[in-house]
Amino acid sequence: MSHSHDAAFFDAMETQDPVQREQMLMQALPQQVAHAQAATSAFTEILHGVDALAVNSREALARLPVTRKSELLARQQAGRASDPFGGFSAIGWAGLARAQGALRVFQSPGTIYEPQGHGDDFWRVARALYAAGMRAGDLLHNSFSYHLTPAGAMMEAGAHRMGCTVFPGGVGHTELQLQAMAELRPQGYVGTPSFLKILLDKAAETGVAISSVRKALFSGEVFPAALRDWMGERGVAGYQCYATADLGLIAYETTAREGLVLAEGVIVEIVRPGSGEPLPAGEVGELVVTTLTPHYPLIRFGTGDLSAILPGTCPTGRSNARIKGWMGRADQSAKVRGMFVHASQMTEMLRRFPELGRLRLVVEGEMAQDRMCLKVEVSGAPEGLSERLAQALRDITKLRGEIELLPPGSLPNDGIVLEDARRHT
Repeated sequence: MSHSHDAAFFDAMETQDPVQREQMLMQALPQQVAHAQAATSAFTEILHGVDALAVNSREALARLPVTRKSELLARQQAGRASDPFGGFSAIGWAGLARAQGALRVFQSPGTIYEPQGHGDDFWRVARALYAAGMRAGDLLHNSFSYHLTPAGAMMEAGAHRMGCTVFPGGVGHTELQLQAMAELRPQGYVGTPSFLKILLDKAAETGVAISSVRKALFSGEVFPAALRDWMGERGVAGYQCYATADLGLIAYETTAREGLVLAEGVIVEIVRPGSGEPLPAGEVGELVVTTLTPHYPLIRFGTGDLSAILPGTCPTGRSNARIKGWMGRADQSAKVRGMFVHASQMTEMLRRFPELGRLRLVVEGEMAQDRMCLKVEVSGAPEGLSERLAQALRDITKLRGEIELLPPGSLPNDGIVLEDARRHT
């Protein structure tokens, strides 16, 4: 694919009619569900009895189970002897059920193993690099790790797809990386924002000039506005993207700096934490992603990250939906009087009491004197609701708690259903 140097978009997909994009995704979805059922033993089990061809809408997709990272890890650990991927990969090497097709295999903390398949830009990262201003012919200084975890390879594959040259800096060796930057004069930096800050500080301190670096794509860390402005004062325009080892690129920032635009070729849902139930646009919940890649077909994979859909479209003209960015972790739990309480238990409360709006279980007090208070939004509370809620809370969590009834709209829209407000001294 050739790009004119100043083209605003990576390809025509970014500006296509949203209705057309949705039709394409929903046409590809049944095939992907069928493929996951046929090509991976994990989804043969998880999606047992599902008619793949009927999964051709978001409503139908929402009826499938969410597979969370903890479950993927548990299946991998259980199946280690025969399959390090726990039955989720459609590719592998000699000795595995899927005896070929893996280009590399990576290890992420946990320990979770992820496959890389053959093909250009396996994780679809080129689009994010392009939006951050990288262009064919640029030299990119890549300070993501190249060993064990896939971040370095993810970025490099996207850079090569775009026609960029890459310096594989990797992690650490600050002085050597600084020397390489001064002598090779790269146009762009790829890595964490904190490491580029270290390099810029060190350059200023030692009088080394690395002013060739004018653009940066960050991931793997929060990129606050204050740091963005600090970089800007030093001549670096930094943008962020949201990608994971399992799913590849999910969303990326543009020059508009209004949220992150969803990547092409993934189906993204925002669900109530601890459940698989999609939330209305604007509500904060867990990001659940379905990929369309054949090598590693993940259907409704729960990222454990919180975000929300931003209304409207990007001022740059990209037509895909946008998310607000990373807003915290969805896998909320707390240990109360020796018992674990989980976000999924709060979902069960909502299932039993559909008349409720938002709810939030707050754990307070000193350690060993824990108090639980369930705050719920409800309009016109019927007689005896508090007592019924208290009984249900005790049934579900095996713990006693107070109930506080609030008018609709009282609780914050932050995706938190379980808040540990204890003072941990």
